[in-house]
Amino acid sequence: MERIRMIELSIAGARKVYHGSYIEDRILLIDEFANLPLPEEPRRAKCIVLGLCLHGKAQYSVDTEDHNVRANDAILISEGQIIDNYMLSPDFSGIGILISADFFSEIIKGVHELSSLFLFSRTHPVFSLNNEEVETIKMYFMAIKQKVDDVGHHFRTDVVRSIMMTMIYDLSNAIYRLQTNNDKRQTRAEAIFTSFIQLVERNFRVERRVGWYAEQLCITPKYLSETVKQVSRRTPNEWIDNYVTLEVRVLLKNSTMSIKEIAQTLNFPNQSFLGKFFKEHVGMSPSDYRKN
Repeated sequence: MERIRMIELSIAGARKVYHGSYIEDRILLIDEFANLPLPEEPRRAKCIVLGLCLHGKAQYSVDTEDHNVRANDAILISEGQIIDNYMLSPDFSGIGILISADFFSEIIKGVHELSSLFLFSRTHPVFSLNNEEVETIKMYFMAIKQKVDDVGHHFRTDVVRSIMMTMIYDLSNAIYRLQTNNDKRQTRAEAIFTSFIQLVERNFRVERRVGWYAEQLCITPKYLSETVKQVSRRTPNEWIDNYVTLEVRVLLKNSTMSIKEIAQTLNFPNQSFLGKFFKEHVGMSPSDYRKN
């Protein structure tokens, strides 16, 4: 009897056909990728996929570009990328974590050099780890699984978030090692995107105009928009709004600041403007989000 395949590449879609450890639609652990009935048609990823090949070989395409996977290879797929043409060898074995974009944003909130990590994942969806790094990732996977399964733990989600952040630091260190040894130079578009994200990380609290960022980079707003969209498949406005929205969410959940004070901190004209912006991007008012 043929297995029911995933309809969409998302945590909700995977949970319908795979019974792994999970926390709501925030994170799902895949103990064995070979047992996940992947879609047969091209699908746009609605979550972030982090995988590790332990044995055998695999092949898949990301945005029409084919990638080969071997033992000790890590896989990092960003939300929004189109995945297709899966092929697993009969002896393939691997583990994985599906993470919602929102939960991932919460996790990497304090991770430095995020722009470099993001850009690397876009241009290197598959990269090799050494044996020590593989064992470290496996250790983190088991620790995360143990805590996800501990449903009676009052701070379960917070602990999982902390372990994930530590794992990402170790994974970023492996990426840093690969970048240091990589002779391939950044394209101009990649360099502009990296500089743009670094500017946004430093200035999004007070500046949200695309024209201002273009001016700092000494290029036109049109060229900046075309370049950022080409590299990341998001517009500059979407990136800026994403940073602002995440900051508001963090302040609402992790501070005692009033909504008016948050509006002032993030340079909104008033509380009403913040409320309209937040509801447009999150689907609820700041006060409802804080209570939820």
